[in-house]
Amino acid sequence: MTELESWLGPWVIKYRWLIIILSLLFVFAAASGGRFLVFKADYRVFFSGDNPQLQAFDKLENTYSKNDNVLFVLTPKDGSVFTRETLKVIETLTEKAWQIPYSTRVDSISNFQHTYAEGDDLIVEDLVTDADKLTNAELEKIRNIAINEPLLKQRLVSPSGHVTSVSATISLPNIDQTKEVPEVVNFARKIADEIRLLAPDLDVRLTGMVPMNNAFAESAQGDMASLVPLSFAVMFVMLLILLKSFSNTFGTILVIFMSILTGMGLGGYIGFPLTGPSVSSMTIILTVAVANSVHVLTTFIHEMRGGKEKNNAIIETLRINLQPVLLASATTMVGFLTMNFSEVPPFRHLGNFVAMGVVASFILSVTFLPALISVLPVRVKVVEDDSDKLMVKLGDFVVRKQKQLIWAMGILIITLVIFVPKNELNDVFVHYFDETIQFRLDSDYIDKNLTGLYIIEYSLESGEEGGISEPGYLNEVEKFANWYRQQPETRHVNIYTEVIKRLNKNMHGDDKEWMKIPDERNLAAQYLLMYEMSLPYGLDLNNQININKSALRMTVSIQTLSSNEILELEKRAQNWISENAEFIKAADGTGPTVMFAHIGQRNINSMLLGTTLALILISGILIFAFRSFKTGLISMVPNLVPAAMGFGLWGLFVGEVGLALSVVTTMTLGIVVDDTVHFLSKYLRAKREYGYTAENAVRYAFTHVGRALLTTSIVLMAGFMVLAQSHFALNSGMGMLTAIIIAFALLADFFFLPPLLMKLEKQI
Repeated sequence: MTELESWLGPWVIKYRWLIIILSLLFVFAAASGGRFLVFKADYRVFFSGDNPQLQAFDKLENTYSKNDNVLFVLTPKDGSVFTRETLKVIETLTEKAWQIPYSTRVDSISNFQHTYAEGDDLIVEDLVTDADKLTNAELEKIRNIAINEPLLKQRLVSPSGHVTSVSATISLPNIDQTKEVPEVVNFARKIADEIRLLAPDLDVRLTGMVPMNNAFAESAQGDMASLVPLSFAVMFVMLLILLKSFSNTFGTILVIFMSILTGMGLGGYIGFPLTGPSVSSMTIILTVAVANSVHVLTTFIHEMRGGKEKNNAIIETLRINLQPVLLASATTMVGFLTMNFSEVPPFRHLGNFVAMGVVASFILSVTFLPALISVLPVRVKVVEDDSDKLMVKLGDFVVRKQKQLIWAMGILIITLVIFVPKNELNDVFVHYFDETIQFRLDSDYIDKNLTGLYIIEYSLESGEEGGISEPGYLNEVEKFANWYRQQPETRHVNIYTEVIKRLNKNMHGDDKEWMKIPDERNLAAQYLLMYEMSLPYGLDLNNQININKSALRMTVSIQTLSSNEILELEKRAQNWISENAEFIKAADGTGPTVMFAHIGQRNINSMLLGTTLALILISGILIFAFRSFKTGLISMVPNLVPAAMGFGLWGLFVGEVGLALSVVTTMTLGIVVDDTVHFLSKYLRAKREYGYTAENAVRYAFTHVGRALLTTSIVLMAGFMVLAQSHFALNSGMGMLTAIIIAFALLADFFFLPPLLMKLEKQI
């Protein structure tokens, strides 16, 4: 390394124009991969192919049908759905919803297949036809049927009749979701606008799984359009203030921009998609790429102020900084690469995007940047005493108060770590979007006024062909559905048993006494056949009954819950099955709600392995680089402490750790180690090259790298605070906690690491 440090500077000066040209060509070639980057507009992107919950959900959808939907929620201003005007609009909207691309089914109170007996005949017809011609008595009859029908109440109409919905089931071909999902949502929005014009007294809202998918993509695109330019602006202003040189600031911004283009472009070549989490990699690359350039330029300015000619200053800068910049980049890269242990593919993509950007940043900061600075006009005033007065005072303070600082920092660390257990793993995936996102507002509205957007799906297996007509099985399914209805979290249970009970009543002259499961299997099968033959196209029971009629689909709509509450509810359901089921052979809860509830816990477990590996690798790198086992181990103390302090503070004020925060420890480990590497590098250089005592080596480290550490930490915090402004909670929470951890890392590197080094000097 010593030979390379001495050789690199003269080589860069000699071939500066060639380096500049080749760097630009390489970045251009890498950036061209950006044309392959596409936005993934699907919640499934959060789950890898081997995820057991995803596999169970795929099996259910393949058995029945897809349940992705667009839900139009209508609220009449007069407070009643059951007026001629509103019912006519519902009829119109139901017809229009069939025109939505990839629409396979539309359900509303108007086309609900109401059944009744007329003599010996079974009549199956739409609940509402020609609404504008209905009499008051007919309106009242429709109202009574709708708000008392178990398949409609709290699913398509509120119990009080003040809100209703029209649900369009969408079956995407999944050939190109970047086009399919926006196509569906844009068409639905157009219909909603038409309804608003047709009926100004109706409040129209849109929600459902397809709009949620679209919200993921729109949030990512919004972040890319707003946060990345904002980050650049913040970085430019801060660097201009801190570096006090337009040429140096321009060079740094250029390195950052080229690092982003390289990292994202290479990711495009590999085939990584852009998602809500992975799109934040641009902001993170921008942020972490600053550090390398700042360390190079800070030393460069210091050397020129000391009287060195520009090229000689560049040579000395590279000699001093090559090792720490390389180590810092390597450890940062390791931290982000170990995000590949995540159970969530977008976080793996994020880690890989950033890792490639960090490598590009290192190469560019020690080749392209000094080559560029050597040809740009740089004016630095020579001063006799270039000592940093702030850092001189800070170094003296730390040396003088080393014992007190160890105790003070120790107490602070322990105090904050005590609150780490207060964090609870919890996620509410609808709350991934803040309240500036219309999807979130509409989803909260439907949760309060109509039904639950969260759904738990079951495939209730009878174990034999045609088994769904077995009275014992049907009664057991009915008991399970009734158990769910009694749970406080439940809004609605959609199950075929309500149909067969109504048919049994109809076939007994609509006598309410016969509103029950038929006693004979053949009778139940005949009723089902008769009913299916009467249903219109698109409103069959294939979404509830499998092909060989051996299983029923039960869909439970629940209120918005946290992941822990969902898992607890599903556990209670499984306990009921195990204790009461005789005819039901299998009934595992599945669906996006269950999938998101499980993924957080799975991700925590996988990231523990990733963090452990990152810790081992980074420790190994530092031990090898510093040629000291003890120094390498000591260096990990101020690198582990900040994350513990950050999560402690989070536990004190927030108390919930979601999906995104589960990767923060691994991610920040690679970032915060940078400051430690640079401080230790200067500390060891002072001891080994100049023979300084531990106290003087600490002073040397503060005066030679303290300002750069302060600058890079401020810039890093600013960058992640920009990310914290995201309307996508996974990014905003990650940005906020990372900024907090970086602040604690600076505190640890300034006030905990130096006293620790001085105290353990004799053992080093």
